[in-house]
Amino acid sequence: MAEPRTPHEVVARAARATDLADLDAGVSDCFACPRLVGWREEVARTRRAAFRDQTYWGRPVPGLGAADARIAILGLAPAAHGGNRTGRIFTGDRSGDVLFAALHRAGLANQPTSVAADDGLTVRDTRIFAAVRCAPPDNKPTPDERDTCAPWLHREVTLIRPTLRVVVALGAFAWAAWWPVLRQVYGQRPPSPRPAFGHGAHWSGTDAPDLLGCYHVSQQNTFTGRLTPEMLDDVFGWAKQLAGVD
Repeated sequence: MAEPRTPHEVVARAARATDLADLDAGVSDCFACPRLVGWREEVARTRRAAFRDQTYWGRPVPGLGAADARIAILGLAPAAHGGNRTGRIFTGDRSGDVLFAALHRAGLANQPTSVAADDGLTVRDTRIFAAVRCAPPDNKPTPDERDTCAPWLHREVTLIRPTLRVVVALGAFAWAAWWPVLRQVYGQRPPSPRPAFGHGAHWSGTDAPDLLGCYHVSQQNTFTGRLTPEMLDDVFGWAKQLAGVD
């Protein structure tokens, strides 16, 4: 299939995805946002000194996890030298180190580290994806880039909808990105006013998944103690309880 290069083509390609593998292939071939394409490829060319001998992925990063996931973890975007380097979401950077260690403690990942796409990591009852699939400059996608990328997210949630029970939003950006999903996938009008994001925030709809807020696993939050391992354990323990995961 042709590579999506416009917002309209993203909508069409996402809608045609028959399963997660097909969706992931479409995500990986997306060229719809010129600024993000230029940045992800520039980072892949120049590389960080510590990874100078590595070949970067340099493309959009698809989701990770099971098609029958009961828990979804929604992040902001891949890291320039993490997912944009390794080709797997939250893999190869310190944010991922924190996240996968917490998932391992919760019994949702088979190992506590994630350093490369072929390192044997698997997750249980969980799907991990981002609101924006390309690494953005300064970790700040524009509103247009967020909206152009949204059909990938909407289709991904549609494909796991039969089993999905809980969404953990990592940060305010992911929290805000959930409300259009509620309308597009579940046909529900988002609450007005929108519930405020915060760590431990909880919103419950009708047939839509519960939404939990969690501070993002960024170095800024984990190094300063704003987000601690205990806080993450509480959120994932709550998510498992709501989702009915042992």
